[in-house]
This record gives sequence, C-alpha cells and structure tokens, in this order.
Amino acid sequence: MDKKIAFLGKPNFAVPILKSIHQSNYKISCVFSQPPRKSNRGHKLNKSPIHLLSEELGIEIKTPENIEKEIDYIKSLNLDLAIVVAYGQILSKDILSLSKNGFINIHASLLPKWRGAAPIQRSLINMDKITGLSIMKINPKLDEGPVCNKYSLDILENENAKSLADRLSNLAAEKILTNIENILQQKVNFEEQDSSMATYAKKIQKIEGKINWNNGADEILAKINGLYPQPGAWFSFENDRHKILRATLSKTTMKPGEIIDDELTISCGNKSIKVTEIQREGKKPQKTRDFLLGSKLKKGIILKNE
Repeated sequence: MDKKIAFLGKPNFAVPILKSIHQSNYKISCVFSQPPRKSNRGHKLNKSPIHLLSEELGIEIKTPENIEKEIDYIKSLNLDLAIVVAYGQILSKDILSLSKNGFINIHASLLPKWRGAAPIQRSLINMDKITGLSIMKINPKLDEGPVCNKYSLDILENENAKSLADRLSNLAAEKILTNIENILQQKVNFEEQDSSMATYAKKIQKIEGKINWNNGADEILAKINGLYPQPGAWFSFENDRHKILRATLSKTTMKPGEIIDDELTISCGNKSIKVTEIQREGKKPQKTRDFLLGSKLKKGIILKNE
C-alpha cells in the first residue's frame, strides 16, 4: 500500500514487530532508532537490534541523539502513521503533530496498569497472573494516551522477563497489522484511560536486584524472574556478587540465607529456592552442578543480607 509509515524503536522486543510490518503490504518510509553505543566491556560502538534489522532489510535508518533535530525531515515524509515500540526518547507535541493518524505506541501492559519504563519486569516482580499489550495514541504525558485495543496474556508459572517479553513481542507482531489497517481507515475508537487506576513501572535500578533472604521464597523467585537477564537478582559471598539466573521453589525451611543441601537450595523467610543456574561476578553463567565443583558455597553456610 502507498501509505507512508515510520517506525521508531530500539530493542529486541521491537524486532518481530518491524519484521511483521515489513513483510506486509505496508511500506516503511523510515526507521528511527538510538545511536550506536559503547558496551560496558569495550570501546566498539554497538548498533541497536532495530538499527541492524533496518540495514538488513534495506530500510532507511536514522539514529539521532535528539529526534527533535530531525523535525524537518519527518515533516518531509508526509507520514500517514508512525509506530513506536520502546524507542527511548520523549516525543514533543511538534513531533507528534507530523503524522496524520498520530504516533501509535505498543506498550507491554494492560494500561493504565504499569505505565512507564519497565512494565514487563514490574508485572513479574509484583507476581501478576495476567499482563498484555495496549495499542495507544501517544500524547506528551507518560503512557497516558487513549487506547484503541488491549490484548491479554497469561503469565506462565516461573516465567522470566525474557520469555515474557518474547511472547508479548510475538503477540504484538501478530496484532499490529490489523490495528494499522483499522487506524488508517479510521475504524477504531480510542478511549481515554482511567488515570485513577494507574500504576507505574519505574525504571529498574541495579540495587533492586539485591536479595534479602528474610523475604519469602515466592517474592525472591519473582525478583529473580523479573530481573532476568538484566540487571539480575544477586547476593554477595566473599566480596563477589553472585547472580541467580534461574531457580525453583522448595518447601524446606531453615534459617533465612542458609544453604540447606549440596544442590544450592537456600532457605528464605518462608520456604526456600533451589538455584539451577548462577553467574559469579566476572564469570560466565553456569548450571549449579558445574558451579559448585569450584565454589566455596557449601551446605551449612548462611548468606548475609549485608
């Protein structure tokens, strides 16, 4: 179709959605993503997943530090629609006025619940049973725009943030084409959110990953899953951080923080968790049985909360 569509996004979450639109009858005029950044461990500039995909698909890609500086270019595109998926920059009123049918955001929660930067992580940490997607029109306020569609998804038992993000992303890729068609044909109703019901998914801070063994095992497991793979839930032992990547619940209980067997089952405020995958600071992830071969973490040790 000859409609002019822009796509704004950055992370892996946005990749299946861009692919879906590209493989349809819709032509993407331009993609906007974040500039290449240096990784923590090196000086090489790394392009975002959406930047790499756009180059692979032969779509024009722009990576401004500030999208406001591209306002004349965006105006020249004469856009019918713009799709936004975890782009990472605030869009001003001036930018938002440059698409006939608005800038449409795919948000990974059932709005108005979990407005903000980390809806997937917060839903898991909060031990929600259901989450989903909201298709909304962006306004200058944080995730407060009117919504045209919501899609629910059950959270699976012991699901982590990576798995849930993948499932939500694939759901979005499946649903976005119908939404684009209906929005362009003005066959959708955008309904205002009830802000009195809003909750906020603030950005995850690394310090939130610190495990307090006085907390219940369910709460600790929810943190492990919600913060996987980054920044991770962790504890300290002999001045090294140990990130717990995967774990399961166990009913055995001793003193909080006590390692109660030779398989790295750790007692919590109630019940315990059995660690199945772990990563010592500066090392690669390991299955617990391999990790324990060279570790001083043994049965009877009590891990501190400090």
